[in-house]
Order: sequence, then C-alpha cells, then structure tokens
Amino acid sequence: MKNRNHGFTLIELLLVIAIIGILAAIAMPFYQGHVLRARLTEVENTMTVLKSAVTAYHHDTETFPSCPSVVEIRTSLGVGVESVTRISAMTIVDGAITAWVQNVDPLVDGKTIILTPTDAGDGSLSWAWDTSADFPVHLKPRS
Repeated sequence: MKNRNHGFTLIELLLVIAIIGILAAIAMPFYQGHVLRARLTEVENTMTVLKSAVTAYHHDTETFPSCPSVVEIRTSLGVGVESVTRISAMTIVDGAITAWVQNVDPLVDGKTIILTPTDAGDGSLSWAWDTSADFPVHLKPRS
C-alpha cells in the first residue's frame, strides 16, 4: 500500500494566503508612514543646508540675508535648491527659512515648515523648527 502525500492541501494553502494577507494589511500603513517621513526628511535636509549657509552669512556680515525666492537664495547664498521637487517655494526673511511642501502627501502638501534662528548675542545662533498651524502634529520636525 502506497502513501500519496505529495503536497499541500487546499486548506493549508488558503491558511497561508490568509496569514500573508493579514500581515500585509498590518504592515502597509507602517510602510506608508515611513515613506511619508522619508519625503519630509528630504525637505528638512534641504532646510538644514540652508541653515548652514544662513549661519555663515550671519557670521560674515552680522545680518541675515533677505531672500524672497529660490533665485535670491541661489544668488545670495550660493545654494541651489531648484532640483528639490518636494518644495514648491522657499523664502528667507530675517533669517527664518520657510519652505512650502509639495509632492509628499495630501496631509502636508501646501503647508509650511519653518526654521527660525535666535541670536545668542555672542555670535552664535540657535535654531528651532516650527510649522504652519494646520500641520499634522505627528509629522512635525524633531529638534
């Protein structure tokens, strides 16, 4: 008498598919959240590069640059940010760097992230992150 157990039963295959489906349903929101944070990090990194340029400008001139658009940022500070597709516009007013977010997620598109300097009086600057009032709290930049 031969035993013919050569594969999986239909019930076993359906169970495996159901388990994979449940795991995927749990993992997808986490994955999407990480993708959104990574896109926002691109904006924050660009602003950090500008922070260094504004700090250097302030140390050289003891004033803050006034750059109402990306063109002035490039000509005054020598930083080209035109290729960053996650930022629709940027300004620097009294040292505060403001970026309007785009192409990230509907939760944050059109909202602003702000990096504001504070002059300590001894020639050093400290920086603080801020956002527009309607920016989701769980996505705000961390200091």
